[in-house]
Amino acid sequence: MKNLKYLLSKVELFKGLTTEEINVIKKSIKSKAYQPNQYIFQENYPRKEIFIIQSGEVILCKKDDKNIAHEIVKFRTLDFLGEGALNENSYHTTTAKVTKKSTILSLDNIFFKTHAEITLKIFSNIINVVSRRMKYANMKAVHSTEQYSSGVTRIEHDLLGYKEIPEEYYYGIQTLRAMENFNISGITLNFYPLLIDGLAMVKKAAALANHDLGILDTKIKDAIVHACDEILNKKYHFHFVVDMIQGGAGTSTNMNANEVIANRALEILGHKKGEYDHCHPNSHVNLSQSTNDAYPTALKIALIKSTYKIIPVLKDLVSAFRAKGNEFSRIIKMGRTQLQDAVPMTLGQEFEAWAVTLEEEVSRIDQNTKLFLEVNMGATAIGTGINADPEYSG
Repeated sequence: MKNLKYLLSKVELFKGLTTEEINVIKKSIKSKAYQPNQYIFQENYPRKEIFIIQSGEVILCKKDDKNIAHEIVKFRTLDFLGEGALNENSYHTTTAKVTKKSTILSLDNIFFKTHAEITLKIFSNIINVVSRRMKYANMKAVHSTEQYSSGVTRIEHDLLGYKEIPEEYYYGIQTLRAMENFNISGITLNFYPLLIDGLAMVKKAAALANHDLGILDTKIKDAIVHACDEILNKKYHFHFVVDMIQGGAGTSTNMNANEVIANRALEILGHKKGEYDHCHPNSHVNLSQSTNDAYPTALKIALIKSTYKIIPVLKDLVSAFRAKGNEFSRIIKMGRTQLQDAVPMTLGQEFEAWAVTLEEEVSRIDQNTKLFLEVNMGATAIGTGINADPEYSG
């Protein structure tokens, strides 16, 4: 870990403070080592300090009406918590507990009472963080257990400008733009895990193909494949956050996948999220692709995987109808035509007819599913294969 002064300058809580003000804080700040499962503070206890994580990990928990504690969010190095201590005579509404050996820094209420100018700057930074937390919660950015963001951000930019992205989020600026522009239905991509799986499979296959063609570095390929495999193992699904109703024919969905995979790949490569020089959402994860071929291919994969799930269930239902057909083969009933009793039949024959009809539908689903195996990968933006290696689609 670098020196304490440098660390403090990187904490968003102290953003905008001068070197002299950082030095004042350095003289007043306290450091304490914690062991796993030790509490930093507990629910309903008075707030007395703001805490900064120098190293380690802290989870924030809250009890429900049955007094059972539930994890809300994890905090890591450079995160801060307990900012409500600036509100005198208030009480903690959550409990903070370390999960591994940690070093925690703290500033108590006395410091804030005696350094008004520094406190005002710190309070301004806290307002920005709280505002961002509320914004992301309202936009349903992530799963309910992850609606709180820490105080650490990274800066990303596009042609429209710069944006602060909470450090723990694997998506980036393009996804954030989509969340702002298409906050329509509240039904987000993570409601459809099979589509997320399809996107991960497309990106993995593209990385392998690009590597075989010699246009993607081995280390980057391995990191992308690793990230895709993790997504296929149901990790990071709650970072797929774009609204299912969106403009752009799926571009936002494609970019959401590209950014999550790129940022996870960066971590695997030993870099920080957002350091796209080492693995870029477009230049590497989306290499030789366009939304117009990657997105429909992922959707077809999702449909195929859906049929794999439904066909066995339908076959079980066919078997159940057949079993009832045999069971009810001696039960006589009146067949009906034009809503009137007509001629006799067995109840078993009725169930057998349902079985035959459903069995034919299963065959039709199976037959139509094979059409989804025809994909347009390599056609890229308009079907010409522009920006893709001629051998890529083969």
